Amino acid sequence: MEEPLRATTISCDLHLTTLTKQTVFYEPDFEILTSDGLRIPVHAAILGSASPVLENIIEGPHKHRRSEKVIPILGVPSGAVSSFVGFLYTSRCTEEQIEKYGIHLLALSHVYLVSQLKQRCTKGLSGRLTIENVVDVLQLARLCDAPDLSLKCMKFIASRFKAVEKTEGWKFMQDHDPWLELQILQFMDEAELRRKRSRRHREEQSLYLQLSEAMECLEHICTEGCTSVGPYDMEPTKCRGPCSKFGTCQGLQLLIRHFGTCKRRASGGCLRCKRMWQLLRLHSLMCDQSDSCRVPLCRQLKLRAQVEKKSDDTRWRLLVRKVVSARTISSLSLHKRKRMEESQRTMSDHGMRNFKL
Repeated sequence: MEEPLRATTISCDLHLTTLTKQTVFYEPDFEILTSDGLRIPVHAAILGSASPVLENIIEGPHKHRRSEKVIPILGVPSGAVSSFVGFLYTSRCTEEQIEKYGIHLLALSHVYLVSQLKQRCTKGLSGRLTIENVVDVLQLARLCDAPDLSLKCMKFIASRFKAVEKTEGWKFMQDHDPWLELQILQFMDEAELRRKRSRRHREEQSLYLQLSEAMECLEHICTEGCTSVGPYDMEPTKCRGPCSKFGTCQGLQLLIRHFGTCKRRASGGCLRCKRMWQLLRLHSLMCDQSDSCRVPLCRQLKLRAQVEKKSDDTRWRLLVRKVVSARTISSLSLHKRKRMEESQRTMSDHGMRNFKL
């Protein structure tokens, strides 16, 4: 059993000699002892400059320091310790080392306050989450104060919960850390509530945008005319052709034609006519040019709303704010998208001009 250990020690000595022969010109003055008895010769100055914890151990009071100048790092494989020491010397960590010792290196970087290695391990482990290891990585991330990695694990579990709850790691956590299980389930419930709220918000915004477009089409029809309906002083043959929002305009024109000929409108028994009344009322509340507006009943409905204070006025004012807000947001996003397209087109044209055949 001694021969393989001696061979490993010689290999590690050669590795550290290669790492430091360009920058270090003195013999190692400390050793790191691993769980399986491997001794790694190191330089106290380099360890102290890379880790404040190791600096305190090296420069601590003599009564707390071993006479043989040995720093034990136990509980992790010797290969992980060797990779950790290599990072202290070179500030580099290979993908193979992260793949093999990522969890151990994260623990070591947390214990010895090596922030650069901790960031490297957090990023590496985030991209290597699997159904089998995600629970273990989550527990370690919480112990090592790695919130980004912890959040990644939570989202991973929430997206693949049925598969994760069948793993041994999940069953072990249920038996030994039920508080963490409760937190995971609460996170999943909150994520589902956020998705529902987001979906409901998108649906509401879509409705407000449709109402905003209907208001624009109503003004367009009553001012300029569309395919079959237009102002009273404009001949139908002189109405313009289909507009850019013809789908909405067509439905609104059919509604206006029905509204003008419906025999049940006076009794209030027609749902389509009620819808038209609601659109006219919404327009009157949004219109700021009622004296010159050509939409029918705009001025009359506005005056009537000022005289009669109805119980649903608050809801109508709230609806007006929502529709105006949705129109503003849509306009801003449209302008932003146009600017981005123009910028990309300009960059593309500039690149083509600089391209030489």
